[in-house]
Amino acid sequence: MKHIYQKGKNDITLVLLHGTGGNEYDLLNLAKYIDPDANYLGVRGNILENGMSRFFKRISMGVFDEESLKEETINLYNFIEEASSKYQFDRNKIIVVGYSNGANIAANIMLMYSNPFNKAILFHPMVPSRNKLENRLNQMEILITSGKNDAMVPEKEVFELTKMFESLDATVKLYWTTVGHQMTQEEVEEAIMWYQQNKI
Repeated sequence: MKHIYQKGKNDITLVLLHGTGGNEYDLLNLAKYIDPDANYLGVRGNILENGMSRFFKRISMGVFDEESLKEETINLYNFIEEASSKYQFDRNKIIVVGYSNGANIAANIMLMYSNPFNKAILFHPMVPSRNKLENRLNQMEILITSGKNDAMVPEKEVFELTKMFESLDATVKLYWTTVGHQMTQEEVEEAIMWYQQNKI
């Protein structure tokens, strides 16, 4: 997968997953605010939709291609495994940071695999899949941020995703803004504060 890796000063790695139309560089500045000393692994999605990069195909707005979602979830999980070996970062100290489409595939990794990350920060995710859940997240800490006026992600989706994670024994903090699907400074500040309070 196309990606960028920047080695930091500590042993934490932030895996950065962009939204539709983004790339591996999109969340680098955000990552530097969250933890200026961490390693950064920015990943570009494999799928092109009308020239825009995504992590998996969709049939229409908010309707995902389940086969593509599963295949690309496995691809991304395996890529992170390979990257940890290639770049020699601690697989047990990964914090995933995803926005929109990137948050959705990060969520699906967490729904498919037990403890795939140490922690997760998900900006504006929705339920990626409603397949039977058999894995465990064992007190994994997750921050979800969403907008009360997000036309792409209904409130009920956010609450459903939160309950799915909690059913797998994760600890979830849900943070609401009054805006739409765009990421706000308010959310960034919440993510920084949450990160500082939940350091590895």
